[in-house]
Amino acid sequence: MGYQNKISVQFFNTPFGELIIGSFEDRICICDWRFRKMRSAIDTRIQKGLDAKYEEKETGAILTVKKQLTEYFGGEREVFDIPVQFVGTNFQQSVWHELMKIPYGKTETYLELSRKIKNEKAIRAVASANGANAISIIVPCHRVIGSRGELTGYAGGLSTKKKLLQLESNHQTPEQLQIF
Repeated sequence: MGYQNKISVQFFNTPFGELIIGSFEDRICICDWRFRKMRSAIDTRIQKGLDAKYEEKETGAILTVKKQLTEYFGGEREVFDIPVQFVGTNFQQSVWHELMKIPYGKTETYLELSRKIKNEKAIRAVASANGANAISIIVPCHRVIGSRGELTGYAGGLSTKKKLLQLESNHQTPEQLQIF
């Protein structure tokens, strides 16, 4: 069965790795690490959920994301102003909405995130939803850490997560960051 719609996608090199950015009806549905372990599963979920297939094409929404990400990586942007299109279960979407509330330069634990969605016992499900986030950086899953302040899994790799947190902590060294 063929998909009815198109998701415009572009690849974008950043100082932290290559991203795949996709827009659907002027909303960003993917901004994810191109070479992550779950790439195929994430792409399948998004394409099936939107009844669409990827088509390499640049759009205004993708250009806006590239511009804002460039500003972010340059230390000039802390908040993104980009409409997003979540593709996932209601539970996953509730977690992703909470992720968007974590301020720049701050971190939260999986337990804190579980409490915010009013389901303290759902720590593993919250961690799983965090890992399924397809809109990296804009939906800041890198800001979630373990209960003892340790860095936990990240689609772009732990070294990338560490660098993103350093960037958001005004270029402090890991020794200066409280979470390390």
